[in-house]
Amino acid sequence: MKGFAGLNKRHDVVLVIRDADVVAAALRQALEGASDEERPGLERAVAVVASAAGASEGRLRADWVRARLADVGFTGDLASVAAVKALRQAEPSLSLLAAVQLQKEAVAHPE
Repeated sequence: MKGFAGLNKRHDVVLVIRDADVVAAALRQALEGASDEERPGLERAVAVVASAAGASEGRLRADWVRARLADVGFTGDLASVAAVKALRQAEPSLSLLAAVQLQKEAVAHPE
């Protein structure tokens, strides 16, 4: 997920890119020609991709926020000002507004 606007600017827009349909199609194609040994693993992979494809954009953004916070070692309260600060350290191009909106989504979508 990336924000975008101009170069060297703070970003207020966070774009969710979904490519699960492409991955699912590739897995289904691989499953068609799979050997008996490969079939169980590929069937499980298809199920995992289908589950991920069904996630809401809010859930995806919340997961992204948690991953970025984990990247900078943040373990505090997700609803805190410190979480917003850590998120902006993890993603310096985020504006304060975008960081707060993302934090609210992460709080609204508990793990």
